[in-house]
Amino acid sequence: MYRLMQPSEEAAVVALWQAERGDSAAFAKTALEQFAGVENVYVAEENGRLEAAALAVPVTLRGRSGSYLYGLCGKGELLLAGLVDYLCAQQKLRGAGFTVAVPQGQEQAALLESKGFRWAFPLRCLPREVSRNLWSQAEFDSVTARKLCELRERFCSDTVQLPPERMAVVLGDLYARGATIVSSGKGYGVYFRREDTLYFVEMMAEDDRSAEVLMEAAREKEVIVERAVITVGAAQNLFLGEGRRQDYGMIRFDAEPFDVEESYMRLMMES
Repeated sequence: MYRLMQPSEEAAVVALWQAERGDSAAFAKTALEQFAGVENVYVAEENGRLEAAALAVPVTLRGRSGSYLYGLCGKGELLLAGLVDYLCAQQKLRGAGFTVAVPQGQEQAALLESKGFRWAFPLRCLPREVSRNLWSQAEFDSVTARKLCELRERFCSDTVQLPPERMAVVLGDLYARGATIVSSGKGYGVYFRREDTLYFVEMMAEDDRSAEVLMEAAREKEVIVERAVITVGAAQNLFLGEGRRQDYGMIRFDAEPFDVEESYMRLMMES
């Protein structure tokens, strides 16, 4: 039987999440209560036991309402496939015309493809040398979740957007894992430093030079950095043509399909 989670079942879903995904109880509770909201948690029950769960996080794309399928966990392909169908159908009744997902591995990607999802939102990953430039100025960690949503709308309006309160959960998780945000009036980047390399998991800017200024400012802050690895949307105009293309997200339409060829999705709390 597929249905919404009851509040009294939260502990059981957290335990299932931990067993299947390996995250801490605190992370699972945050995902349930703050990222999705308990009213958006779906479960599969068999013989009185919860055997699978999935979250439907509200998102928008081009002014359309949709859902982000997150935290799908449980055993049994048929059970999980049924849960995905049920979640999408119920969210459609709530006004969601599409569902996006970031598959966790090839097996889950194959399951989602069998349920009508298709690959979308490809990324480009490119390495760059970062020049030393003492004059490159920027601010660090001054971007709030609401401001981040506004910046995404400004620099790439064709983006799968989380509401600010959900983006705040993503930012909290990024900061807990060591992320830094560098920003200026012409762009921003979210990065992790690993030894002598800056790994930008999101970069948006007016042009290539504006992006380079952000990287140079980050180099001066981090001191020992010499290079950066940047991930951008495949259709973004930054460093266009450079980088290795890679799959990222998937989408399923449960209402009238629309073109997502140049759409972008990232920072979905998938890792």
